[in-house]
Amino acid sequence: MSDAPDPNLSRLRWRCRRGMKELDVVLTRYLEVDYPLAAASERRAFESLLELQDPDLYYYLVGRTALPEDAQIAHVLKKLAQHRH
Repeated sequence: MSDAPDPNLSRLRWRCRRGMKELDVVLTRYLEVDYPLAAASERRAFESLLELQDPDLYYYLVGRTALPEDAQIAHVLKKLAQHRH
């Protein structure tokens, strides 16, 4: 087994760095706690969420915007919201 870091995780960790400190914390916690155990579909949904602009993602997390209809993305957003506390 190799001790080399996973380049995908390094890339995702970098993408979790946002302009809003709260988003940094929430996204990084999810990446460290939930992402390694997540199914491939949940991982893809998380990566899709990283494409959102900070205000849009923040509004989802605080409930200012209704969750998207995509069930997998909504599921990840709910998990992210749990990391706010």
